Amino acid sequence: MANMIKSEADLKGRRVLIVEDEPFIAFDIADAIEMAGGVVVGPAMTVREALRLIRDERLEAAILDVNLPDGDIGPVILALSKAGIPLLIHTGAGLTPELQRRHPGLRVFAKPTPPPVLASVIASSF
Repeated sequence: MANMIKSEADLKGRRVLIVEDEPFIAFDIADAIEMAGGVVVGPAMTVREALRLIRDERLEAAILDVNLPDGDIGPVILALSKAGIPLLIHTGAGLTPELQRRHPGLRVFAKPTPPPVLASVIASSF
């Protein structure tokens, strides 16, 4: 689907973490990031893997799913927020009330938002 919608985003080599446990969705988002000139980090399919990438990689932005096999994305949001890394949420389930309360300014996009739109929103963060 990413190839069907042209992205006007220009990520200029920025490193974007993708956290998504559905392989086809992750690959579509990765394709859109690369088409926009970004560098994909991941995709991470678990909270544990995402936290490792946050610790070990240089990141400039992130696109996160909410529900992962090993739990809630809250620790990932917190780590990215503390590091000042722009992020957006791409979810079919929405945010829990707890995450909404803790992070009221999060940009949340419902699945199936086209991946080029996500790339464009991330690019507008810079």
